[in-house]
Amino acid sequence: MLKDITIGQYFPGSSPIHKLDPRVKILLTLGYIVVLFAATNPIGLSVGILFLVFAYGLSKIPPVMILKSLRPVIPIILFTSVLNMLFIEGDVIFQWWILRITVQGVTTAVVMSVRIICLIAGTSLLTYTTSPIALTDGIERLCSPLKRFKLPVHELAMMMTIALRFIPTLIEETDKIMSAQKARGADLESGGLVQRAKALIPILIPLFVSAFRRADELALAMECRCYRGGEGRTRMKQLKLHARDVYSSAFVLLCIAAVICINLFAPEVLTMR
Repeated sequence: MLKDITIGQYFPGSSPIHKLDPRVKILLTLGYIVVLFAATNPIGLSVGILFLVFAYGLSKIPPVMILKSLRPVIPIILFTSVLNMLFIEGDVIFQWWILRITVQGVTTAVVMSVRIICLIAGTSLLTYTTSPIALTDGIERLCSPLKRFKLPVHELAMMMTIALRFIPTLIEETDKIMSAQKARGADLESGGLVQRAKALIPILIPLFVSAFRRADELALAMECRCYRGGEGRTRMKQLKLHARDVYSSAFVLLCIAAVICINLFAPEVLTMR
C-alpha cells in the first residue's frame, strides 16, 4: 500500500504539460477544481472528466500512475459514498430497519465519488509534471504581492515544497522500517485495533528519528551553501510566459465558461443537486 502513494513524485518528461510555466500550471489546477465543483449536472461533470483525460494524454503519464494515486483514497471514497446514500432524504428505493437508500442519495454518492477521483488525479498531475524547484518558484511568484504585508513568501513556498518533496522519501523509509520489523518477527497485521496501534510504536519511533535526522542534514546542507532565504536571491532559470501558456489558460477559461452555460441552460431534470 505504501508503494502506491505517489504524492509529491516528479516524473521528468518533454510533453507539452511538462513545458508549461509552473505558475500557469498552478492556476490551471485551481481552474480545474472550479470546473469540478461548479458542475451541477452530468454534462458539466463530463467536461471535467474529458479535460482530465485530455491533460493526461498530453502529459504522457502512464495510466497505472493514476490508479496508484487513487488506491490510497479508496476507503475515503467508499466511506463518503455510504454516508451520502444513507443520510440524504429523497425517493426511497431500498429500506431495511433504520437503513434507507434513496435515489438522491445514490446520485449524490456517485457525483461525489467522481469529483474526489478527478480532484486527486488532477492535482497529482501538477506534481507529476512539475519539478520541486519549479513548483517553489511558481508558488513564490504567485504569492509575491503578499510581500507588501511583510509575509515571508519565499520561506513559506520553500517549506511547502520541501514538505511535498519529502513525502515519497518518508513513505520509502516507512516501508523499509516495516520490512525490518517484520524480519525481526513483528506482527503488524493481525489482532484488533488496539493491538495494531501498539504494533505501530516500533515503526513510528524510528520514523520520527529518521525524519528529524533528515531535517537536520538538510538544514546543515543549506547553511553550508550560505542559504539566507529569499533576500537578494537570484535564479538561474527565469520564468517566462509563452504562447502555449496563453493557449492553455484560454482553454481552461473556455471549459469554465462551458460549465457555467451548461448549468444555466441545461434542463432541470439533469441537475445533480
